[in-house]
Amino acid sequence: MTRDEERAVSPFTLTILNWFERHGRELPWRMTRDPYAIWLSEVILQQTRIEQGRPYWERFIRRWPTVESLAEATEDEVLREWQGLGYYSRARHLRQAARQITEMGGFPATYEQIRLLKGVGDYTAAAIGSIAFGLPVAAVDGNVYRVLSRHFGVSTPINSTEGKKEFALLAQSLLPVSRASAFNQAMMDFGALQCTPQSPRCSDCPLQESCVALREGRVGELPVKEKKVKVKERLLAYYYIRCQGEVAMHRRGDGDIWQGLWEPYIEEASHGSIPTEGPMLIRKGVKHVLTHRVIRADFYLWTPDAKPALPADYIWIPEADLDQYAVPRLVELLFQAVNE
Repeated sequence: MTRDEERAVSPFTLTILNWFERHGRELPWRMTRDPYAIWLSEVILQQTRIEQGRPYWERFIRRWPTVESLAEATEDEVLREWQGLGYYSRARHLRQAARQITEMGGFPATYEQIRLLKGVGDYTAAAIGSIAFGLPVAAVDGNVYRVLSRHFGVSTPINSTEGKKEFALLAQSLLPVSRASAFNQAMMDFGALQCTPQSPRCSDCPLQESCVALREGRVGELPVKEKKVKVKERLLAYYYIRCQGEVAMHRRGDGDIWQGLWEPYIEEASHGSIPTEGPMLIRKGVKHVLTHRVIRADFYLWTPDAKPALPADYIWIPEADLDQYAVPRLVELLFQAVNE
């Protein structure tokens, strides 16, 4: 950045960039300008902590080193590699977007084109565009909302339409055009390491003198979020039906949680056609938390002598082959309970 550029940007921006030079995280996807590698990291980290997501990114890059190779993968292969990360629509969108990119003849290089990719929203498009192509677009994620809300004392709810517009304009006004990539990554890291959700490091913060929330004692109140959707509880019963070395499984359909993943026989609220005598209860009320619902599941093991009649979408899979099928985390817990 030239001296003229430095004079044109705000003290806030210079402070953030200087902090980033000393404290920025060294991450493998930051060692490249390959848009595929950067896009992959952004999709994996949309709802995932870096410590959890990094091994997945490394495995995906090893298995599918190019977007063309990912585009050729089957949905089952991608879901299986994604297993354990949750929010499985991300994995399906990832594969669909890889096919879009291949049809385009290469990774799109404008914000508008990147935004058209399946599963890519405003933030992800801005992050990819600025980091891979140097596009001057501010990327606003949860970390950025928090830093801006506290520093500038903005109490508009971050999950409201008005708030999203206000914070996007504020972030864009602070963006140094020639250093968009560094600024966006600096804001992400500053929110993740310094201005954290709980117990932020205000005592050694380089912005403490200008921070409105710190001065007014509102650090714990900002950012503001509108009330969430009420969390619903859902009761399930899973039956691990083992017969003649095989297990009954089916793939979940569209329009519900865990679309496209596999699971053993399931009944809602323990009301169904499975006989009451025979199945053995091995876990009661296993709790699994999703975004807008809490699932409580009972796990049963049933080993009938003959294969029972099941709905047409169930198939019998050799027990030794179960690890080839992508399953939700809750079903992983069922498998563990059966093995124990």
